[in-house]
Amino acid sequence: MGRVVVDVMPKPEILDPQGKAVAGALPRLGFGQFTSVRQGKRFELEVDGPVTPEVLAAAAEAAEQVLSNPVIEDVVRVADYEADAAGTIVSEGLA
Repeated sequence: MGRVVVDVMPKPEILDPQGKAVAGALPRLGFGQFTSVRQGKRFELEVDGPVTPEVLAAAAEAAEQVLSNPVIEDVVRVADYEADAAGTIVSEGLA
């Protein structure tokens, strides 16, 4: 069984109130080194069998059509979970 990870982020020009709230809280909690926060969404899609290039392509298409709102969000990454855990980015910067 394989797993695909899809990360979706708000477009840069879209306000991110949750990210701003977190950015405001971090210094109060002793994490002053962070100057900005953007909050996005992460999806994990399981498949029967291995994650192939065809599975990744289908996940990217699903991400664009179903998992994200293309008006306000960008799909920033679609990756094989195992490769992602090993530090190997399979697909990035899809927007």
